[in-house]
Amino acid sequence: MDLSTILSTGDGGINIRVKVVPGASRTRIAGILGDRLKVVVAAPPEDGKANRQLCDHMARMLGLPRRGVRVTSGRAQPMKTLEVVGLSLHETCERIARRL
Repeated sequence: MDLSTILSTGDGGINIRVKVVPGASRTRIAGILGDRLKVVVAAPPEDGKANRQLCDHMARMLGLPRRGVRVTSGRAQPMKTLEVVGLSLHETCERIARRL
């Protein structure tokens, strides 16, 4: 599976382009939507709850500590960029592909 449209290397780690849909029945990766990884989260989009749940879920899924994933752009938008620290591009790609 080619995930090159959603993953790139950045200054601090690996960047993942995501589209977040808050208020879902459960938190999960819903697939690829264009050039983004679509992630639905159960948390509402208020007071950063959806962002926290997104980062927690992605960190668990990638096998990283919570501090290994953070939102670097789009904090108040559905289109976001996450930064992953502690994995190579190849490892990140493999771990995401397993969940799709």
